[in-house]
Amino acid sequence: MSRKIFDYTKSVLERVSFDTTLFCKELEKALKMLLPYEIEQLTDWLLNFTKEKPELRQCLLIINK
Repeated sequence: MSRKIFDYTKSVLERVSFDTTLFCKELEKALKMLLPYEIEQLTDWLLNFTKEKPELRQCLLIINK
């Protein structure tokens, strides 16, 4: 079940990546739902995903809170 949540989270983040504020809000929601190891996987995915979208890099600070 949790793998589905992880995949859904990635798809939502991809769909809202046009808006930095919305992306950050969705990332905050995702961090409340995901398990610790999934957050690590999401962090790796985000580092790769935001290479093409540097404006979203500021949202990575949310993970380090």
